[in-house]
Amino acid sequence: MMGSSAHAIILAGGRGTRFWPRSRLRTPKQLLNIVGDANMFVQTAARLLPVFPWPRLWTVTNAEQAGAIRKLPPRLHAAHILAEPVGRNTAAAIALAAFHLVREDHKALMAVLPADHFIRDARRYRTIVRAALQVAARGPNLVVLGIPPTRPETGYGYIERSDSVAPAFMPASPPVFRVNRFTEKPDLATAQQFLSSGNHYWNAGMFFWRAATYLAYLRRYLPATHAALARVAETIGTRRYASALARAYPKLENISVDYAILERATREPGGVNVFVLPADIGWSDIGSWAAVYDLSASAPGANVSRAPLCAIDATGNYVWSAKKLVALLGVHDLVVVETPDALLICPRSRAQDVSRIVKSLEQQKRRGLL
Repeated sequence: MMGSSAHAIILAGGRGTRFWPRSRLRTPKQLLNIVGDANMFVQTAARLLPVFPWPRLWTVTNAEQAGAIRKLPPRLHAAHILAEPVGRNTAAAIALAAFHLVREDHKALMAVLPADHFIRDARRYRTIVRAALQVAARGPNLVVLGIPPTRPETGYGYIERSDSVAPAFMPASPPVFRVNRFTEKPDLATAQQFLSSGNHYWNAGMFFWRAATYLAYLRRYLPATHAALARVAETIGTRRYASALARAYPKLENISVDYAILERATREPGGVNVFVLPADIGWSDIGSWAAVYDLSASAPGANVSRAPLCAIDATGNYVWSAKKLVALLGVHDLVVVETPDALLICPRSRAQDVSRIVKSLEQQKRRGLL
């Protein structure tokens, strides 16, 4: 059913400010070996190649990172590395890719996937990706993957599914449910209710649909963005493309695909074409140094280090240093990250706040450290 029409769009435009001082404008989180030896982008592409052959891998990134991505294996086709002049969130990034795809194939299917997530069970992940593409190919459907929650997380969006498997896809493995609603970053009490309900999932930002389906929804909900990018699309493959994109892109609405498309689609009376596939795949968005520790620690209280380490009466610490021996004495639950020009030390419990350091450096105009 999918044939040669399924394409993977890897979103790789984020800065990863919570991973400062390793993550910088030109070498953000997705271009670092945060977990494992290969960088996150290469790991993502490697997971996808059994489903999407090399000619059908694309990425949307930014001008600062495009050069580095061109050098990475599997060395994507140059025309498949789409560089945004400025960041305008996921609704615009996905639309840019969709316009490129429909120019090649009006029936093209899109799998939209983050470049910087960790997935432990890659084989099951690919099985679910194939199933999601099959659902997307069956009509004007919007399909998302839902991660079964393991804690009352307030920093993620949630997907509420219907109680029964969608009849159109029975029998199906994995099961396919209609989506009732999306909820962004609930308070703790609501997150606890979602966790105990059994019918809520974390929204991991993995989406599947036909490119033409997405553009139809975009025309409906963000008509100005659709019109502006449609004009840019007329210049694809010409010398005018770069300048047309540079003029249009900064004026686009800065909004996520969740708010712009998915939430609006589920609120409409006819919003019956939004589906979720549960995906128990060992997923993590690796959102901070603390999350890296959680993935890497061999046991509670173990120290995790990518550097030579001498630890005395020290537990629960995460350490990264390129060359230096790091000695810890009587300290617990710290993050220590050393680069040639900066040193980060903070409690693991404050790792989510590292982005505040980046904001402070921006205000101080310390661009050399960004």
